[in-house]
This record gives sequence, C-alpha cells and structure tokens, in this order.
Amino acid sequence: MARISTKKNLVKDVNYLNKDFSDFRDNLIEFAKIYFPNTYNDFNEASPGMMFIEMASYVGDVLSYYIDSQFRESLLAYAEEKRNVYSIAQSFGYKPIVTSPATVKLDVFQTVPALDNKPDLRYALNVKAGAIIKSKSTGTTFRTLEDANFNVDTISSPRVLSIFETDSGNPTKFLLKKSVTAQSGEITTEYFTFGAAEKYSEVQLANSDVIEIISCTDTDGDNWYEVDSLARDTIFEDVENNSVNDPTSVLNRDVSPYILKLKKVSKRFTTFINENDQTLIRFGAGISSNADEEIIPNPDSVGSNLPGSPTYLTKAFDPSNFLNTKTFGQAPSNTTLSIKYSFGGGVDDNAAANDVNEINSITFEIQDSLLVSTIVQESKDSVGFTNPNPATGGGGGQTIREVRDSALAYYQAQQRAVTKDDYIVRAYSLPAKYGNIAKVHLVQDDQLNKSYDFSSLDEKITDEDVGKTLRQVQVTRPNPLAMDMYTLGYASDGSLTKLTDVVKENLKTYLSQYRLVTDAINIKDAYIIHLGVEFSILTKAGFNKNDVLLRCVSEVQDFFDVNTFQIGQPIVLSDLVYRISLVDGVSSVVRPNDSKEMIQLTNKFKPSEGYSGNVFDLESATINGVVYTALDPSIFEIKFPNSDIKGSVVGDNTGLGA
Repeated sequence: MARISTKKNLVKDVNYLNKDFSDFRDNLIEFAKIYFPNTYNDFNEASPGMMFIEMASYVGDVLSYYIDSQFRESLLAYAEEKRNVYSIAQSFGYKPIVTSPATVKLDVFQTVPALDNKPDLRYALNVKAGAIIKSKSTGTTFRTLEDANFNVDTISSPRVLSIFETDSGNPTKFLLKKSVTAQSGEITTEYFTFGAAEKYSEVQLANSDVIEIISCTDTDGDNWYEVDSLARDTIFEDVENNSVNDPTSVLNRDVSPYILKLKKVSKRFTTFINENDQTLIRFGAGISSNADEEIIPNPDSVGSNLPGSPTYLTKAFDPSNFLNTKTFGQAPSNTTLSIKYSFGGGVDDNAAANDVNEINSITFEIQDSLLVSTIVQESKDSVGFTNPNPATGGGGGQTIREVRDSALAYYQAQQRAVTKDDYIVRAYSLPAKYGNIAKVHLVQDDQLNKSYDFSSLDEKITDEDVGKTLRQVQVTRPNPLAMDMYTLGYASDGSLTKLTDVVKENLKTYLSQYRLVTDAINIKDAYIIHLGVEFSILTKAGFNKNDVLLRCVSEVQDFFDVNTFQIGQPIVLSDLVYRISLVDGVSSVVRPNDSKEMIQLTNKFKPSEGYSGNVFDLESATINGVVYTALDPSIFEIKFPNSDIKGSVVGDNTGLGA
C-alpha cells in the first residue's frame, strides 16, 4: 500500500532584487533559516555550510555583473567597448571614421608645340586619374582623383594657356595648366582566391586605417562595386560625355564633360570596420549567373530600361528559386579578386604649399596616334605637378564617444537633414576621402539687401538712411530657407585653417544628398582670432618653480585645445584661473603686469608672423570676466602654444621672490 504524504509543499519566497555579494549571502542565510531550520543551522563563518553559501554568493555576484555589463554594452548610448560601439553604430548605418586623409588641389602642367602661333592641341594629353605624386619633404603619397584632360576646356575644368617659349617674338611652345584634386594615402593591392561559392563570404584587408577601396576586379576582368548595403543593386556611375556613350548629350560636353548614369550591378560588396580599425569586405549570397528577374519573375520590372531587366516573363514562380537569387549580391566563386585600396591619413599628411611635386607614377592618353613620336614623348616628359596651397583635412580617427554620439545622431536623422543639428552631423560625417571638417557652425542666412522707398515705410527713417541722391534705404530680412555654414579645417601643424575650395565643394555635394529640396546651404569660412596668454603665479614652498611653471603652461595648452574649442565658444577666465590654481605646487594666481584680469590676453593678428590677420578688440569683448567671440562666427585659438603662452613665477607663499 502506497504511503501518501499529507504535508503541503511550501511555496518558497525568492527575492529577485539581490545584485551583489553581500545581498546574495544575507538572503541565502535567511532562506536556509526559514525553509531548512532542521537541516542546517550552523552559520559560523568557519563552517562548511557557510563556505558553500559564500561560493554561491560569489557566483551570483559575478553573473549579476556580467548580465548588467552585457545589457549595458547592447545599448549604444552606454556601451564602452570599442567592438560593441562599432558593431551597433554600423547596424544603424553609420560607419566610424578611423582616419582622415589630406586633400589638396594640384596644378598640372604640360607643354605643346606651336602651330601657326597657336597651341597644337593634338599633343594635348589626358593625364588619367590615379597618378601618384609625393611630397618632397615628407614623402607623403597623394593620388589624383580625377583626370587632367588637356583636350577639354570647360567651365568646371578650365584650361589655362600661356606662352612658354618664343623664337624671334613668335611662340614655339605653349604651357597648358589644369587643376585636379588629390588625396593622401599609401596605395597597395591584395589578392584573395575563392573556390566554391559561399554565402556572405568575408575577407579582411591586412592594413588598418583604410581610406578607400579604389577598385575590386576578378580574374575575368569584371569590376565589383562597393555599396552601402547588399540590398542595393544599383549604383551611380559617371562616364565620359562623348558620342560613343551618349550621342544626344555630347552637344553639352563643354558644360558636362561627364554623365551620371544608373547602373544595375550584381557583383557588389559592402565594408565594415572592426575594433582594430581594420576593414572587412563582405560579399553577397547569390550563386546563379542568371538575372534575378529570370529566377524570380517580377511583373513590375517587365519593360524596365535598366540593364538586365526582362522584357517578358518566361518562367513560373518557384519559391525554391530564392536560394539562387542575387538580390543581396553575387558570391565570388572560382576566381581571384584583386583589391586595390589606399590607407594611412593623419595630420602629418597636411603637406605645405609647393611641396607635392614628385611624380611617382602616371598614365597618359593621347587621341591622335599619327603624331611625331619624339614630340609626343617631349610632351609627356614636360608634365609636372605642384600645389599652390597647402594640403588640409588630414586628421585622426574618431574616439569611442564621438562614434557613439555621431551614430545616435545619424540614426535620429534617418538619412535626412532637417534640423540645424542634422546638418552639423552630416558635415562631420563627410567621408574621409573628400576631406575632414574640423569645426562647423550654422546660422540662418539673410536675404540679399533689397531697396525700399522709405516714404512708404511706417518706421522712422533717420537722415543717415536717406542718402544724398536716392530716397531709399537698404533692408535685410532673414531667409528661412537658407543657412550659412561656417567651417574650418586643420593645417599641417594641427592648427585651424580655412577649408580649401575642393573640400568645400565636396562638402556641398555631399550635403545635397540629404538636404530638403527647399533648403539652401552656403558654405563659408569662420573667422580665427589668434590669442596670446600671460599669467603669473605664486608657488608653494619646497617646489621647483620651473617645474610648476611648465605644468601650468601645459594646463593652459589643454584649456585652449583646438579639438575641444568650438566656434562661438567664449572664454571664461575664472575657469582658466581655477585650472591653473589646481596645478600641483601652485599657491595662487596673481594679476600679471597690473592687468585688469587675472589672465592677460592679447590679440595676435600679423599675417607676416603666421597669424590670421583678424584684429579683435579683446577689452570690449570682455564682460564680467568672460571673453566673447565676435558677432561674426569666429573661434579663439592659440596658434603657437610654445611661444604664445607666457607664464611667470613672482614668488612663493613664503614671501620670497622668484
């Protein structure tokens, strides 16, 4: 006969709020006392039972920590590990900037012989994009991003002509000049061999700090194209505007030397950045050589003008065919991919003016094959490069915090620029290959001045407004559909400088992809106000005065760091005084040279000494210990920290002099 227990099972009360070792330990002891009073009651610290209780508490504490940590790392706003921040940011569509190359405008020259006192343009060359030019002082490599076609003279790509040589007053040679954009970065090629097709295969480039994938070509000579997402099967491609590519548009060649066309591609890839700042290339999953529309018939695509689209349906729908589709790109198989890319970047790439002129490699095209070979060779030998302005834009990669904040803002914008902050984020997100933006500031634009007859206005007009000849007054009004974007970049020494025209144009083109159709963006230069700083301190007894002074100077340098200072940011002198006073060995900060303020600022403006030339009235701009910038968008900067920051020790707290 079976024995039936009449004792009801107790419902044990479990506390799920415990998070650390002591809470777990105390709760386990209390749990044992309540539910196992007759089983175990020895809670002495040295007892075996307490050993197991504390071991269980330890495990619970560790697990609690890792659960909290993993949850925190899954949220972009709180993640700290670089791997997690990069992964989440890229899932939001934002690609971290690991490096920024320098960009420079190069003047390209060649000579051609004279024919009837005019340049013989039959010998005009097309210097192809991809020419490698080096800086003679640093060895930094620059690659041209566009052709220098001397056969073309357009508004966007003008050809400048001048006499190079004469004989008895008649020209014998002409000098041709064009301008092209070049970007810094070392160039290398890697090869990857693929066997049988694998879905979403990946390869990793050997070098970190990759700037750009220049080309990807397989064994058959077919190109593979980089896209933002593998789901995107079309790209924009610019082709030369000639009678072969488009007979109808060739009439507008002078205005548009290139045509932007939509191209459907199955051979494509996308890139990702890992925690080591290395680039991974991911390919698609399709394994069929047939067009997607032939595998999965789509009535919407019938009659489409896109290459590869069907004109009629020939197959019935079969769901299993989804396994073969190239909707997410084709997987490479039985081929070797040649991947050419550039890497490097950094502040050191910001070459000085007239320094990028050493030709490393160059490729020419010439239209007429029946020309005199010696003269053709002479024209090729005459090709030269120089940069009249310094290269700018080179900089380092983003910090974890910058990636996190940029990704959050990028996601909120949803590929659109609507608010002021959207445009600022977009400007800072400019791809590295187009230049690096150091500072951005946006203000509403004013409409162009408009003349009004003052007699029709209700407001009072002074005699100054009237003028001597016309009874009119100039009035400006805000333009709600336009904004002025004030920008700055980095010079070769890491200081602030104006953006080059090429970077501005790149930025304007980049922003046009995201701006609303009714918005207009005017890209302008912010003003740089260069400063000198003087301060005096009393040191504490027993401290080396020179060492203390050096630490103070270093603190001032950190305070005015160009990476943290923003356009329009005022200087709170009390904050600077406070930071100096916290330096080890400083007793107090005293007024230098009978200055009104504890910190004496001076305006450095002479261009001959390397400054901006902007004169600024610091005394009028200082109100209650706060130095405000100009009404025009401007930023304070110490151009030469090693010489423009001067400190002195006037004594110590013992009353002894310096």
